[in-house]
Amino acid sequence: MADGGERLTVRIVEELAAIPAAAWDECAGADNPFVCHAFLQALEESGSATRETGWLPQHVVIEDAAKRILGAAPMYLKSHSYGEYIFDHGWASGYERAGGRYYPKLLAAVPFTPATGPRLLLHPKAGPEIADMLIAAMLEIAKARKVSSLHVNFPREAEWERLGQAGFLQRLGRQFHWENQNYKSFDDFLEALNSRKRKQIRRERRDSLEGGIEIDTLTGDALKPEHWDAFFRFYMSTSDRKWGSAYLTREFFDLLHRRMAEKVVLIMARKGGRWIGGALNLLGSDTLYGRNWGCSGDHPFLHFEVCYYRAIDFAIARGLKRVEAGAQGQHKIQRGYLPSPTYSAHWIRDPGFARAVADFCARERRAIECEMEELAEDLSPFKREAE
Repeated sequence: MADGGERLTVRIVEELAAIPAAAWDECAGADNPFVCHAFLQALEESGSATRETGWLPQHVVIEDAAKRILGAAPMYLKSHSYGEYIFDHGWASGYERAGGRYYPKLLAAVPFTPATGPRLLLHPKAGPEIADMLIAAMLEIAKARKVSSLHVNFPREAEWERLGQAGFLQRLGRQFHWENQNYKSFDDFLEALNSRKRKQIRRERRDSLEGGIEIDTLTGDALKPEHWDAFFRFYMSTSDRKWGSAYLTREFFDLLHRRMAEKVVLIMARKGGRWIGGALNLLGSDTLYGRNWGCSGDHPFLHFEVCYYRAIDFAIARGLKRVEAGAQGQHKIQRGYLPSPTYSAHWIRDPGFARAVADFCARERRAIECEMEELAEDLSPFKREAE
């Protein structure tokens, strides 16, 4: 492939280990921890995202004549739709009832991670045309593989618009995020809430620590194997209750510790010297991303304290712009996390099926836009203008 007289090459890479970390990270940037080489490689090396688990890596790389990587996209050939958080099981079921074959499909995303971030990774010196070339390459791969569909989950809004211009169907979702309005302390944040919600949160924070519960916020060198041993027990217990099987292996957390400890924020609760719960967060340049939570026993309000309030404490102390607390959870609104849009883009091979999906996405988008507006208006804990 050529651009401006320079010959460029597109490659498909089935193991991220085959790509130098520095070259990948030049394109990924430092803003989002999930697209960095260390995180994605940990998923593969630990056996969490591999051919055997239904995540065959098909990473797309664009190189110039000097083998310098100008663009890349993390992509996988999927044999199922688990671990994606953009739900298309209904599409798969409908297409297969009509006689089609939905799997395998291609997915450009970060496995098991419902967090918005770049999906078209560009070298700082690459022009926007490289993003278009990445999209074209992904489409060519989808056609060559004869897959039913190609999906891009949780891209940034500008990428979503670019994918829409390239013919992808655009789907809207929503999460709940906390935005830092230059708060100086948690109490400063509480002052922005109406009095009823302010009292509720103070009561929840107080009650969550009853019985002598203590909470540690750990990152970098403060992280020890005992913390990961305990957290993995909580993760497995929660996975068994909610999904029936765990996506991440124990080795994944070891690799995360060895290679990205400075990006890990592990909030752990203990009682009587014994760990009883914890939440894993990853640190971006201006955002704290909540990922996994687990707990042993029934401890009222501990989930809110560990996952939401301590995350806000950390974000205020570090001067971060926001906290993204993961997928789902309308109850987050009451804790100051307001509705925020998320995006996905979808290319469907079958024209008839594509029309049906396009109609669904249009109706779903209108419903979600109305829902976000109503939730923010009716359930927001923040003071009204009149107050």
